[in-house]
Amino acid sequence: MGKKRIVVAEKDLVGLLRERDQRGFTILYDNYSSALYGVILKIVKSEETASDVMQEAFVKIWRNIESYERSKGSLFTWILNVARNTAIDKLRSQDYQQNTQNQPLEYFVSVVEEENPVEHQVDAIGVRKVVDQLRPEYRSIIDLVYFQGYTQAEVADELEIPLGTVKTRVKAALAQLRTLISILILLFFTTYINS
Repeated sequence: MGKKRIVVAEKDLVGLLRERDQRGFTILYDNYSSALYGVILKIVKSEETASDVMQEAFVKIWRNIESYERSKGSLFTWILNVARNTAIDKLRSQDYQQNTQNQPLEYFVSVVEEENPVEHQVDAIGVRKVVDQLRPEYRSIIDLVYFQGYTQAEVADELEIPLGTVKTRVKAALAQLRTLISILILLFFTTYINS
């Protein structure tokens, strides 16, 4: 039986975090760690590295909560970007690249096994399912940018489309995701209140 989530209004949670109240961090971790771990794991493809990156991401969130601006998006979007960027920074770090070049064959076997068996924890809140509802041209770009860590320029090269088109599609996809996630959150709270 899973741990019951504590439902707190986003502004209250942000307030707790800004006051450095440990309860805020606990609620944040309990409610979002599985989703962030899934996104991080999708990018770094190693459970050990994903655990380290997630810890680093939560430290960044804790230390930089003052830079979160509600007018620019939801708290979840902000922490998701912190986690995603931390994972991408890890992949691009010189130490990480040197270490992965000298991995034994067993490492790559486990990476392949990790990639395929299970939809990761990101589906705990349905993020993957929401992304799957996007138009195909948006879905492929979001998958490359947010789940595989490509830059927009790399996406343009990969898909052989102009960078401007990539940027336009990312913007449109994010707008569509905001709408879909808003509906999902509304359904969640409606279900929660009625249960």
